[in-house]
Amino acid sequence: MTIARQHTNPQIAFVNGTVLTMVPAHPRCEVLVIAGGRIVAAGDRDQLGAYPDALQRDLGGRTVCPGFIDAHHHLSIAALEPRWADARSVRNFDDLAELLIWQASAEPEAPWVRASGWTDIGTGFVPHRRDLDALELGRPVLVAHYSLHQGVVDSRGLNELGLTRHTPDPGGGTVGRDSGGELNGLLVERAWSDAHHRSLSPYDDPGRWADHIEVAARRLLAKGITAVHDTACAPEAEAAYRALAAEGRLAVSVLTCPHPAALLSPPDRDRLYGPVTGEGDEMVRVGPLKLFADGGVEPAIEAHIGGSRFSFGQLFGELDEHVEDAVSRGFRVAVHALGNVGLGAALGAFSRTAARHRGVDHRFRVEHACLASPDQLQQLGELGGVAVVQPGFLDHMGSQVESLAFDDAVWLPFGDIARSGATMAASSDCPCTFDEPLRTSAHGATRRTGSGNVLDVAQAVDYEEWLRAYTVGAAYAGGQESERGALVPGLRADLVVLEGRLDGEHPPAVSEVWVTGRLEYQAGVE
Repeated sequence: MTIARQHTNPQIAFVNGTVLTMVPAHPRCEVLVIAGGRIVAAGDRDQLGAYPDALQRDLGGRTVCPGFIDAHHHLSIAALEPRWADARSVRNFDDLAELLIWQASAEPEAPWVRASGWTDIGTGFVPHRRDLDALELGRPVLVAHYSLHQGVVDSRGLNELGLTRHTPDPGGGTVGRDSGGELNGLLVERAWSDAHHRSLSPYDDPGRWADHIEVAARRLLAKGITAVHDTACAPEAEAAYRALAAEGRLAVSVLTCPHPAALLSPPDRDRLYGPVTGEGDEMVRVGPLKLFADGGVEPAIEAHIGGSRFSFGQLFGELDEHVEDAVSRGFRVAVHALGNVGLGAALGAFSRTAARHRGVDHRFRVEHACLASPDQLQQLGELGGVAVVQPGFLDHMGSQVESLAFDDAVWLPFGDIARSGATMAASSDCPCTFDEPLRTSAHGATRRTGSGNVLDVAQAVDYEEWLRAYTVGAAYAGGQESERGALVPGLRADLVVLEGRLDGEHPPAVSEVWVTGRLEYQAGVE
């Protein structure tokens, strides 16, 4: 990566390439002119006559488009991942034991020993608390699932959390048990929230957290990402972002979506009386409040296969109350709804809240919408809502659901969303999966899963439309359309230069990234 900071913002004209404006009426033009960190012109080559002093930047046939906005990215959590044992390649307990022993030695002062990224996909491997106990690490142990919706703890961890065989399952969560009722250490959905929070304790000081975020944010530039919506942003992370921005150390803009540090928990009543949606500036602004309708590893589903009913998952309670409280305080809301029952609960809450608060631009967001019926998506469109989706989910989720075709609901229904009238915003859900927009968009265009198969090609969306979802769609989802997401005069000069065709089978590469008119990344230059 190269960081070629310029001390001034001269007029620069990008020529001899394709300019993707993301404006439907004029999607392509020949020349883009920037100055003072802003777009000043986008149009035909004859516009150059109005800018005789502009420095010409030869695109050499490449494409320039707005900087990508990852509309669902857990940057503040992803920033801490390098501090924990990386369990993504673990396939059995011997592999895991080696990692945990190493982690305990590497972080001797941490009150919890944490591994992250564990997956049971393809292996079925789920650790048991007794195996973790046998390592005798002397501290509570947490093995966090890649989804951030479940984890496994040892007996010390269960004791620290106050969990016994007599503890009832929390609403929206499950405390795992053996056949005899003994706890096996598995904590699912809201049952694992406190364990996640406690394992953050060595890092959740805003100053220390900021150092990790600074490094992680700068790495996003090489992927063409110039802004993120941090969905599920703890108060300490909000403070870290503000501090970084004030010190000029934040490489990307951040929209913070407030949520308690204990993931999947109900809203923090105190935070409801803090800064609301829209407050802040172009570097750090408060976004929608993050809420949950259903689970992630246990999404709430009710559908039919060959006429037979299929039911599964966890539906979280009190969503109507939480949406109403947030909207009454001046927040927009973003609701995690992965299954079709969760989506139905979110749509119901949105409709009832909209009826009570007429004349408000609610811009209701559904995060994921991984299983939906066309009627549900039509309702989202009628509400003026936004579907914040993850095309990269085709890689792992697609291979899991290929054989689970429902009569009345569609998996990863991107085509239906595009046809519904709802706005589609693209994102990654990093660190739960990879976050390169050009790569995730390829999955969305080809519908190719991790197994190499194609899942429901009728739901494919053109590659260039995915780039729109990563720019103007994501900007709209965050209420940021007046500052970013398109190449029109007055908006930020956050740009990505792409090398190669806009083709899902052979996607382009990031060649350059400009942030407020400054070249911040060039491929191949150290």
